[in-house]
Amino acid sequence: MKTLVIASGNAGKLREFNQLLAPLGIDVRPQAEFNVPEAEEPHITFVENALAKARHASRITGQPALADDSGICVDALGGAPGVFSARFAGEPRSDARNNEKLLADMQGQTNRAAHYYCVLVLVRHADDPQPIIAEGAWHGEILSEPRGEGGFGYDPLVLDPSQGKTVAELPHDIKNRISHRGKAMAALLEKLKLYPL
Repeated sequence: MKTLVIASGNAGKLREFNQLLAPLGIDVRPQAEFNVPEAEEPHITFVENALAKARHASRITGQPALADDSGICVDALGGAPGVFSARFAGEPRSDARNNEKLLADMQGQTNRAAHYYCVLVLVRHADDPQPIIAEGAWHGEILSEPRGEGGFGYDPLVLDPSQGKTVAELPHDIKNRISHRGKAMAALLEKLKLYPL
């Protein structure tokens, strides 16, 4: 069984990756099991941050590593919070404070369009010259108040019009299938058929 280090400490992301990769016989391990500290994320694009995190985890563990960088991009805010989604309201990270800031910034906005965006980068080793890169997007609208108890991050504020529910109201199996991360993972799995671990 192949081991794949997930370059994240986010419990929600780890749970989703486990559900998506377990059927493939890939032993998914969080980087914390290898005492890998969080990587710096100094870049202004999702793909550069994901690549930096994957190389960092692979360099320390000596294992293949998968990293994602994802966030929410709100049209009326010029794509913000974007790569700063996890720290939108500053440090320490707080979903509740991030959601409060987003709601405050959206007051009076008529354009409520937004999308979650995810880039996945898999490296077979730290200096992999051909990382596997996949992306996915999930379009929705920002509500004026939260709904639902599931998910994490901005999920209670993001309505999926096709489902008529917020991301926080969706069952895990549906969310995993239609989410930005689910779409990126499907694209990654297709690429893994051509370039296996």
